[in-house]
Amino acid sequence: MKYKFNILLSISLLLITGLIAFTPKQNVSNDIFITYIVDLKSQDLKLYWKNDKGEIINSFENLKKHVESKKQTLLFAMNAGMYKRDYSPQGLFIEEQKIISPLDTSSGGGNFYLKPNGVFYITTDNVAKVCSTTDFVNNGKVKYATQSGPMLIINGAIHPEFKQGSKNLNIRNGVGILSNNKIIFAMSKSEINFYDFATYFKSLGCKNALYLDGFVSRVYLPEKNWVQTDGNFGVMIGVTKLKSE
Repeated sequence: MKYKFNILLSISLLLITGLIAFTPKQNVSNDIFITYIVDLKSQDLKLYWKNDKGEIINSFENLKKHVESKKQTLLFAMNAGMYKRDYSPQGLFIEEQKIISPLDTSSGGGNFYLKPNGVFYITTDNVAKVCSTTDFVNNGKVKYATQSGPMLIINGAIHPEFKQGSKNLNIRNGVGILSNNKIIFAMSKSEINFYDFATYFKSLGCKNALYLDGFVSRVYLPEKNWVQTDGNFGVMIGVTKLKSE
């Protein structure tokens, strides 16, 4: 009996090991991301590029000083997309309903032009959206917008150009819209490929998500003891509250 029991135990262990080995990876661990969820019904999110003097803000340290001068506290900041050598926005940038940089529908090399690329925007009704560039329409009610690329998730599907197991690894940050219409911002703490990064947003239930940038990416999030104030950026995302709150 003991001999038969050992054989059965050995077979069971082999079957379990095999199942683990051949079970496909469904989700990417949340431990490798720094995330922040924004509810526009109760939080104040803006896109920043220049200060009141017309100077490019450039870093989270400068952004922090900028909002503090307006009696606000910076709760969260993240770089909001790609930029040119002079730190001007690459592609669309809308600030307070004013088009600062036009929508870029041209083709080219690099991540920005890995079609479909897309737009993250906030309406005057405080509704956040992520959509492909070809689907974006400015009806005059877009308060803030930034364009980047590629899209990570398009109508629930991972970008068709992404390859599982790709060796194209980098720090990456992006934005998605959750099923409850809240915004999820995420940055990988270590290098990751596009497929796994997109998989993370899909696992959260995002129907649409947009890649913002790569190795230059930073996050300022004191509540999670993640404070990166260095870097040189173009447009930045900032969430603030009044100091009296």
